[in-house]
Amino acid sequence: MIACPPRFKFLWMLLGTLILPWVIEGLLGRGWVRILDFALLSVLLAIGLNIVVGYAGLLDLGFIAFFGVGAYAYALLASPQFGVHWPLWAILPTGILVAASFGVALGWPTLGLRGDYLAIVTMGFGEIIRVFLNNLTAPINITNGPQGITMIDALHLGTWSFARPHRLWGIPLPALVGTYYLFLLFVLLALFLSRRLEYSRIGRAWMAIREDEIAAASMGLDTRRLKLLAYALGAAFGGVSGGLFAGFQGFVSPESFTLQESVMILCMVVLGGMGNLRGVVAGALLLAFLPEVLRPLGGWQQHWFHRVLIDPSTLRLFLFGVTLVVLMRWRPEGLLPSRARAREWHTS
Repeated sequence: MIACPPRFKFLWMLLGTLILPWVIEGLLGRGWVRILDFALLSVLLAIGLNIVVGYAGLLDLGFIAFFGVGAYAYALLASPQFGVHWPLWAILPTGILVAASFGVALGWPTLGLRGDYLAIVTMGFGEIIRVFLNNLTAPINITNGPQGITMIDALHLGTWSFARPHRLWGIPLPALVGTYYLFLLFVLLALFLSRRLEYSRIGRAWMAIREDEIAAASMGLDTRRLKLLAYALGAAFGGVSGGLFAGFQGFVSPESFTLQESVMILCMVVLGGMGNLRGVVAGALLLAFLPEVLRPLGGWQQHWFHRVLIDPSTLRLFLFGVTLVVLMRWRPEGLLPSRARAREWHTS
């Protein structure tokens, strides 16, 4: 059997990725293309968290806070809330800087913490940000509290709005498909940057800290600065994803940034395989689609038993949890772990 050269594998994967939204729309309907768009935002979040957890080995249960900061940065700079309407190319860098600053703010007081203590502090940080977003209404109404910010400007580049359908070279381009290509561009850029970081001196230093921080420090590595850098870069990815989310939704509220969402992002990284970008992408896509695949459970019960025996939402969450437990039982290292992590599990 003739092996396919890596270049051709990449081209086939790229072609499949480009036609994927058209195939999904034709087979499953336009609603699933919207789910695919949200799945790409989850991938972007998981890539950012992988820098913190997978590369540097820092457990973070408050990562959703950076997603929220990026979303509100976009909302405040592109909505009637303050009467400001910045273009996308100006908002995203601002969101990156703000989210990275929050990443440093989280990392600075936690530099000496590890394990459970670090998890508790980061979880508290995420909840503090959500509470602030919920209550920054006086003396100046900044976030509009629980009601959230509405009428957010749609994602647009110049005169090209991703909220409207277009024609490209005579081919109709639905709005959701155009948004998919925009999100895909950011995901590919994030993958490229993350891969470059992984094999850089900084990435190697992060992995040394992950394996043994004391040994890394004894070899002359500035572990404090490196950990702050991991928090800042991971938060920057989260801020980009949050900004795209706000422009896509047209609405943000604090209830979108709960602890449950942080845990879900962490599950994506752990389930896919910490430290391995292919695994992180696979885990994010799996957990983004799995709840939607299980959503028709009520109709299935009605068809087979002529009545609903168990509340569909409860059954969906139960099966979702069982799936995670089974996967972690039989693949504790993740679906596509890094070579080092796979060796650790199979030799221990």
